[in-house]
Amino acid sequence: MPEETRIGLDEVVCHFSELEDPRSEINRRHPLVSVVVIALMGCQTEIAAQVVAGQADYVLALKGNQETLHDAVIEYVNEQMDSDFADCGARRHVTKEQGHGREEVRHYIQMPAPEKLAGAARWKGLLTIGVAMLSCVRNGKETMDVRYFISSLPMGVKRFAHAVRSHWSIENTCHWSLDITYREGESRIRDEHLRENVAWLNRFTLSLLKQHPGKDSLIMKRRCCGWNTDFLLQVLTGKPT
Repeated sequence: MPEETRIGLDEVVCHFSELEDPRSEINRRHPLVSVVVIALMGCQTEIAAQVVAGQADYVLALKGNQETLHDAVIEYVNEQMDSDFADCGARRHVTKEQGHGREEVRHYIQMPAPEKLAGAARWKGLLTIGVAMLSCVRNGKETMDVRYFISSLPMGVKRFAHAVRSHWSIENTCHWSLDITYREGESRIRDEHLRENVAWLNRFTLSLLKQHPGKDSLIMKRRCCGWNTDFLLQVLTGKPT
């Protein structure tokens, strides 16, 4: 069973003690290989290069912030879907969970990245692409969520699924904390760019509040930052004043 180490709000590092990686030289030098999963806002080529340089692997979520590659991955996946992924060496993994009044089914599909994938050359170490589909039924209503990923991981769909699932869990916890602490669900911001900037600031400051050793709730810590300049400096610098 892989070990997990949580780092910040938008990343999760999954340590696989038995990673069947064909890059055996890396395994000999680093028997505990790290897999870094980064949320949509962090999907940048520089980060991928740094992860590979650190002799780790990455799983990066795609969205409009990488438009060319995102569209190319969706197009390729849709093409392979016509043949039920029979021609691309894809692997699948399905999990089912029940609890808290809901039923969740997760489908994971991983496949080798095609050589001519548009925009792929910019991503160091890119080996595979993946799709994660979540179907959730709660109170008789079904919701769907589909996400696309690029990764330096070799083929191994259960490892890919574990990394994505761990990230999903942390992301859900983060959204809950943001809604409670910053009341994001009641936000009236409509401008797209402003909304993204405020969301980034909320996540950044929430991470700082969580790192503060005080035992008060996050809401109380946030209020104390407005009431007391010394406490604010403690949160910002991570050092006692």
